[in-house]
Amino acid sequence: MTVAAVALERVRELCLALPETSERPSHGAPSFFIRDKRCFVMYHDNHHDDGRLALWCAAPEGMQHALVDAAPEHYFVPPYVGHRGWLGVRLDRHLDWEEIAGVIEDAWLTIAPKRLADAFAVDRR
Repeated sequence: MTVAAVALERVRELCLALPETSERPSHGAPSFFIRDKRCFVMYHDNHHDDGRLALWCAAPEGMQHALVDAAPEHYFVPPYVGHRGWLGVRLDRHLDWEEIAGVIEDAWLTIAPKRLADAFAVDRR
């Protein structure tokens, strides 16, 4: 398997482990949705020849700025959705998968309806 295929499988596993998630292509990219409606993560391999293997993730307010400033080798402002606070996460820069899992969970929590997010938090205790 290629690095990109292995990364997609890991991302898929992390995303689909969260409650009420599904996967379908959106704008030509594997994308992950809550209740088949709201996207929280998109997977991109060389999007418009940008040379990146990356995720575009919804992010809590202020997180994009903090992570891009602190670790620009791992994080970036993605096109199209960056102005809404979404975060780009490089999968080709040896970022720890525990950290990637945390970013994915934060993306899910950012987009999930409040009752679903609250139920998830209770289940994790």
